[in-house]
Amino acid sequence: MDSVDLEVLKTSARWLEEGHRALLVTVVKTWGSSPRPEGAMLAVRDDGLVVGSVSGGCIEDDLIDRVRQRGIEQAHPEAVKYGISAEEAHRFGLPCGGTIQLVLEPLTPRSDIAELCNAVEEGRLVARELNMNSGEARLGKALATDGVHFDGERLLTIHGPRYRMLVIGAGQLSRYLCNIAVGLDYQVTVCDPREEYTEEWNIPGTKIVRTMPDDTVLDMKLDERCAVIALTHDPKLDDLALMEALKTPAFYVGALGSRRNNKARRERLKEFDLSDTELARLHGPVGIYIGSRTPPEIAVSILAEVTAAKNGVSLPTLLKVEGAKAAREIAASGGEACSA
Repeated sequence: MDSVDLEVLKTSARWLEEGHRALLVTVVKTWGSSPRPEGAMLAVRDDGLVVGSVSGGCIEDDLIDRVRQRGIEQAHPEAVKYGISAEEAHRFGLPCGGTIQLVLEPLTPRSDIAELCNAVEEGRLVARELNMNSGEARLGKALATDGVHFDGERLLTIHGPRYRMLVIGAGQLSRYLCNIAVGLDYQVTVCDPREEYTEEWNIPGTKIVRTMPDDTVLDMKLDERCAVIALTHDPKLDDLALMEALKTPAFYVGALGSRRNNKARRERLKEFDLSDTELARLHGPVGIYIGSRTPPEIAVSILAEVTAAKNGVSLPTLLKVEGAKAAREIAASGGEACSA
């Protein structure tokens, strides 16, 4: 789930603790273009205070006005649609042809929002089933491939980290990268057998392991919702992780380094009997080219490329570090080819 939606749940739980009433709004279905995906959430407090979003803003304004005018008087969840007509779509800021269906749920102790927040913060993937007739909610186990389901009587939503990230190395760059990755809602594992790097590791929301990288990759049983990023600059560690990770279905496998080091790395990995197809999956030099120099900027560059891969976006060569730098060198030399 999106970290923004976790904020919605945590804020809702706090409002209930403080004695307020709250309306939880969930996107359950969209037709055409829509600003927010199915499962996106918004909460409105009984005085009109709001957290989260379900559209570009106009639907939020309508929901806030609704609560301020009528209060939260409903006893059970209800489903509503916005953008059915072109006029309504325009009024609520939906793209042309866009329609969105929402479930408006008045929160009560039976909603189990606090319990849901605890489960998500513990890193568990949870399915929440809401009974539209009674307003009762039940929590259960979920699979990463599960999605939102709404049939008019039952709303099933999935909460928790669906994507995992394995970072090799606990150095300074890893700290910045992991902080951002946690915000992007990855379940982050940092692997570094070097005690001098792991002793002071204290990034909230991450797990540190001191096993060898190849063993860690095998233990994690990486799937299509996993990313692996090698950041140690030490071939003895990075190569161990990469030689196993490239054999898995992980959607992203990358390694930090210069173009020269990347070329040498690929030659070394060939000795581990990796096929050309497997080697072609390696992102390296890792990241997109934004002129980054500092560890925070490099972290942004790397996670931008990871995000593109996660969303199925194929980046043009000129956006990648190797292609961009090669193009700059050619331009600087007056158009003559130069070696990387």
